[in-house]
Amino acid sequence: MADEEIDVVETGEPKSGKKRLIMAVAGVLFVAIVAIAAYMLLGDSRDTPATPSDVADPGAISRAVEDGSGPEAGDAIYVGMPRPFVFNVPGDERDRLVQIKVQLLVRGTNNEDIAKRHIPLIEGTLLQVFSSMTADELQTAEGKDKIRELGLEQAREVLREVTGKPVVDEVLFNGFVLQ
Repeated sequence: MADEEIDVVETGEPKSGKKRLIMAVAGVLFVAIVAIAAYMLLGDSRDTPATPSDVADPGAISRAVEDGSGPEAGDAIYVGMPRPFVFNVPGDERDRLVQIKVQLLVRGTNNEDIAKRHIPLIEGTLLQVFSSMTADELQTAEGKDKIRELGLEQAREVLREVTGKPVVDEVLFNGFVLQ
């Protein structure tokens, strides 16, 4: 009888270990399959071009090009500012620290080259506009839109004075932190 109990214990452990191993392998396979399916379904959408329905006002860019108020026509190219803008703004209770990551949308490689050549001028202009706001204005969506539009207007004006054309089509915020 003692021999029978030993056999049961000895044969029970390996079966339990095999079950655990099979369950672990099945779990890993399940997670891998779910991850692959999620990547395929939600994967990278960079290769899908924007359709006219994706643009708020598709005629606005062409009208701006025709009347001379916007940059020249061409492919959309994004010029990233080399470092984020970091500055202090006054608030009601205390001063706040702001960090904004910016990219510029330009049309055509000629405008891309011009924008890259004049990055220090653009940075200085944008920093001057951004730091003129208050923390209360920057806490609202309307305030963020206002600062972005003011930055676009000023950047276009400065580039128009230097190059004779506005060059920049949009000022885009990639990151906005207000502490």
